[in-house]
Amino acid sequence: MRRGETTYHRALQIMHDICIGCSHCMKVCPTEALRVSEGKAKIHVDWCIDCGECYRECPTRAIRVMDDDFQKIFDYKYRILLVPSVFYAQFDDHINKDVINGIIGELGFTEICAVEQSVDTLIKEENEYVKNATKPAISSFCPAVVRLIQVRFPSLVDNIMRLLPPIEITAQYYKRHFASAGVAEEDLGIFYLTPCIGKIAAVKSPVGGYISPINGVINMDFFFNKVYLAYKQKLPVTKSVKVNGAISSKGVLFPTTGGEAKHIEGKNLSIDGMNNVIDFLEMLENEEIEGFDFLELRACDQSCAGGILSHRNRFLIAESMKNYASTLPSTHDLVSEYKKHCSAVIHMDKIEPRSMVKYDSDLERAINKMEKARELRKLFPGIDCGACGAPSCEALAEDVVKDQADINDCIFLRTLYEKMGEISLSEAVRIMESIWGKDRFNRKNN
Repeated sequence: MRRGETTYHRALQIMHDICIGCSHCMKVCPTEALRVSEGKAKIHVDWCIDCGECYRECPTRAIRVMDDDFQKIFDYKYRILLVPSVFYAQFDDHINKDVINGIIGELGFTEICAVEQSVDTLIKEENEYVKNATKPAISSFCPAVVRLIQVRFPSLVDNIMRLLPPIEITAQYYKRHFASAGVAEEDLGIFYLTPCIGKIAAVKSPVGGYISPINGVINMDFFFNKVYLAYKQKLPVTKSVKVNGAISSKGVLFPTTGGEAKHIEGKNLSIDGMNNVIDFLEMLENEEIEGFDFLELRACDQSCAGGILSHRNRFLIAESMKNYASTLPSTHDLVSEYKKHCSAVIHMDKIEPRSMVKYDSDLERAINKMEKARELRKLFPGIDCGACGAPSCEALAEDVVKDQADINDCIFLRTLYEKMGEISLSEAVRIMESIWGKDRFNRKNN
């Protein structure tokens, strides 16, 4: 499959008219899915896990989120917004939640539902699951972590819990709730307000043979600005909105670091931050770690409080959520309703590895190319400078054997060949221009 093609939903897109080819995104991608060519960053989208690290790092905001058009909500008579507890924590604590809900209704939604209502039911299912699971069981809550394991640590996919995350269980509950009330499926629009990019891709291309009932995903950063502007302008609230705000203290804290693991029986560990997660998974894959029953792994620092699409400081968000949770009961009144409506849809099918097809789909050719790449790596300097347009010397070697790059793209080898007279200066310049763009070499001093 060529770079740029995909069998998975894309939640990120590089706007080439804005991209300056700085390579910042390439250097932070945990699956080496980015390259620089012709002066622009390009995504190998089947390797992308939609973690958003590139989005966070881009200095020119050339990477945009592929969320749904907000106007799509008006295609439905009943417009349900699934609101995560992290959204309310974007606002200063003195701003009342009823005021925020009123503005949400004024913006067009007919009903608001707390995403983490399903947590109380899910925790019971998780504890039952862990008893008989491959150890350690890995939480399926963070979609970026699930995709990271599928792409980079395929030997660990059987450790991922085959349980749906709270957003899908809550969505299933309200879909069934409205169906039992006689609402036609085409009249019901369920929308999720997301603090991260990974959940957009997870809704559009779910793992485990599951089809999400969520009709659209809304960028939380975008929506926060709409709500906050309405609040500052004192937008009059003239429309009524139903609020299904039943939630427990453990539901509010579930998206924070440690908020899930603390309720799972056995020896557990909570790890946040992409680099920390990768380091731990590498040790786990190498069988350097044992004895744990459950792992709560979250791609973002401070978990959802540090989501890519969060507006406020992640530590203030986490503190606000803790304060709110302290005012709530340990369980809520809808637990029995959730168990009745959702017990049959909580489990997923087997999660499959998401092959990067690094060398070739044919095993014999793949082995030959892998051997060639190993020999090439001996020629490259191993300093991972990125001047070749690839994130590492290993990545360049892989690209060369796949005919997606040339050995002379390495600036060190090219300089050696120039010294030996095997490559002319004009050819060396042409190679650099093909990677970084001609404009980089046509600048004039003022």
